[in-house]
Amino acid sequence: MLEIKGLTKLFPLNRKQRETQGKDAVTAVDALTLSVTGGEVFGLLGANGAGKTTTLRMIATMLTPSGGSASVGGHDILREPDEVRRLTGLLFGGDTGLYDRLTARENIRYFARLNDIGDAESNRRIQTLAEAFRFTEYLDRAAGKLSKGNRQKISFARAIIHDPALMLFDEPVLGLDVTARKEAEDFILRCRDEGKTIVLSDHNLPVVERLCTRIGILSAGKLMAAGTKEELCASHGCETLEGVFFKLAGEEGAQ
Repeated sequence: MLEIKGLTKLFPLNRKQRETQGKDAVTAVDALTLSVTGGEVFGLLGANGAGKTTTLRMIATMLTPSGGSASVGGHDILREPDEVRRLTGLLFGGDTGLYDRLTARENIRYFARLNDIGDAESNRRIQTLAEAFRFTEYLDRAAGKLSKGNRQKISFARAIIHDPALMLFDEPVLGLDVTARKEAEDFILRCRDEGKTIVLSDHNLPVVERLCTRIGILSAGKLMAAGTKEELCASHGCETLEGVFFKLAGEEGAQ
């Protein structure tokens, strides 16, 4: 479903930075290659600044790669960005981006219309998602009046209202309380069981361990290793995923 080959992103430096650092650009993602299939939750595990969010933004066609390629369902992110967006749902944790004056229902319906979903079908999907995330009673309240946890639930619903085949979740349970986090994680696992392809980026080890079928460890934009938790531990002589992470990526940013 998702194929990435040599994906690279460089961010140019300004003149002062070039003089100080002695280079023209910083490499955020460095020749990343991996594939993710349906029914998989692939975890990108890395410290802050490892390149996780930049990778997701390139896949979602929000950033143009400096090199390499990626495709979603056979559609190239550069040649067929509209098809890629149609197949992809994107959620950034901690930044809901909701329109505060609109109700929860109106926020979700707006994104349904952007994806050419008629009102009757969007109402059905909204009701299904509201029941799954248990926010039915908040549907007609202004988003600006909702708690952080409920705003995140609305963001989840908005990101997947078009039933995307690929879901990109960047720290999806950030800031949620225990109950809201459990509901969000259960939903992600339910999507996995339905055959969705999911890429989840986080620096929180317990979240990655609970949700991901395979894990890729990123450090300074490079993919250091990828595999199941058991494969990673065995190949690097560690008893825990934490041990593998420290061995490959150092201690910076681990939680």
